Amino acid sequence: MKQLIGYGMVLLFFITYRQLYFTAGKKSFTYWLALQLSIIFIYSMFYHLNYIFLGFFPGNFIGYYREKPKFYRGLAALGLVLLTPFIYHIIKMNSMLSPGKLLYFVPFLIIMLISPFGIRSMNWRMELEQKLDQANQHIAELVKREERVRIARDLHDKLGHTLSLLTLKSQLVQRLVSIDSERAQQEAREIEVTSRAALKQVRELVSDMRTNTIEEELIQIRQLLRAAAITYQYGGEVDFSKIPPLTQNIVSMCIREAATNIVKHSRATHCTISISQSTEKINIVIQDNGMGFDKSKQFGNGLQGMKERLRLINGELKLSTHYGTVLELAIPIIKKE
Repeated sequence: MKQLIGYGMVLLFFITYRQLYFTAGKKSFTYWLALQLSIIFIYSMFYHLNYIFLGFFPGNFIGYYREKPKFYRGLAALGLVLLTPFIYHIIKMNSMLSPGKLLYFVPFLIIMLISPFGIRSMNWRMELEQKLDQANQHIAELVKREERVRIARDLHDKLGHTLSLLTLKSQLVQRLVSIDSERAQQEAREIEVTSRAALKQVRELVSDMRTNTIEEELIQIRQLLRAAAITYQYGGEVDFSKIPPLTQNIVSMCIREAATNIVKHSRATHCTISISQSTEKINIVIQDNGMGFDKSKQFGNGLQGMKERLRLINGELKLSTHYGTVLELAIPIIKKE
């Protein structure tokens, strides 16, 4: 009869093992774990002490608990199930078990009681990695959304006026064809020139859609400022290769926007860009010797767009006037451990 009950408990043990895998995080998980611990306790007490090694199985499952109170209660139950039969057999001490054989169990008991901490730590790390992946996906979606907003803004700013002009000129040509053919031809030639300019703007927008590094952007900015007869000075010895691509893309777009504002609005003759890096953040200072800015209209569409981009990477923007305009960007450095 005892042997038959033993076989039945083996079958029940396999069922609990399977159920514990599928009920992790559910209320029934605790009940199945309690049943498995009870089976191990009965085996170790009334069959043979060697069955105590089955404690490795519930030891792993106890590590699945996220809440500390439940984890420590499960650990205490495991300790009770393992140590009670062990102490019982020490006290009983029959001819089948010598002291040397009993001491053989001690290292394994310690390992079984420590194993839940290892499993819990591993599960916690896997959960953190999963949350990090979700956060990265969310950031990627935000970057895509920001790019769509930027493209829409650029299309409106760069092509909206041009397309409106083409529409007006084409309507004018239709009216002049029968009245003043020479004027109509002149307007048609201007439409051609304007349409070519619009095509060039589209190509520039498409080329801007690719991801730029800070180093590449600094080269383009130097060329832009030289073309606008603005002298340029760069200071800094930062290794840009260690900066994540997402941060580089956002920072390069912000630097590009700042340089474009200098060319369009500042009336400056000199521009200085300095980049420094500390253990905590990257500091970028863009300064010109132009006319400064109107404090009542501090953040226009371009600067507002920069603030929105920097918000994605927890960056900060500061604007001030000191013999021109001073734009300061601070981007925190995220360390991976």
